[in-house]
Amino acid sequence: MQNDQSTIPATDPFALFEVWYGEARASEPNDPNAMALGTASPDGFPSVRMVLLKGHGPDGFVFYTNAESRKGEQIRANMRAALLFHWKSLRRQIRIEGPLSEVSEAEADAYFHSRPRVSQIGSAASDQSRPLPARHVYLDRVTALEERYPEGDIPRPPHWTGFLLSPRRIEFWSDREFRLHDRRLFTRDSEGEAWSNTLLYP
Repeated sequence: MQNDQSTIPATDPFALFEVWYGEARASEPNDPNAMALGTASPDGFPSVRMVLLKGHGPDGFVFYTNAESRKGEQIRANMRAALLFHWKSLRRQIRIEGPLSEVSEAEADAYFHSRPRVSQIGSAASDQSRPLPARHVYLDRVTALEERYPEGDIPRPPHWTGFLLSPRRIEFWSDREFRLHDRRLFTRDSEGEAWSNTLLYP
């Protein structure tokens, strides 16, 4: 059963996010933390791809990536982004927009080394987004790292890092029959403290 948005404190979008995210984790068959990440190049060309949410709270929403990838280069050039969660099983969406900041080296180290060892190796071996002449070239690099580091953690590449999106707008969308959808938009004030909110026409 879907929660009625009116039961959630209208001044706190994070409380509503927690409820919806908790229900998504219980109902989505795969990757309830998957979200579309939209970025733009310095000349304004947009780009979008799926990434995984790896942390969230009142400060914002955290994801990790190779900063030398296409999305990483776009982020470094234009530290603003948008996120979209779409939970098909719940017929809900959440859109989030705001500026980005890079996580600390300690935070990046901690998350990198919390990943499965094979994922650490795969990330360290990858020149993400760059042309790959043949798949075996990448797999050979994976093998070389496995041999170089037969035990323990893999050193985190300095370009592998995380970003925190500090939301300025958060919109909650809930499907209703006959396209009479519910939409509520939360907007943060210019000081980044208080939230205002309003319903939107579907």
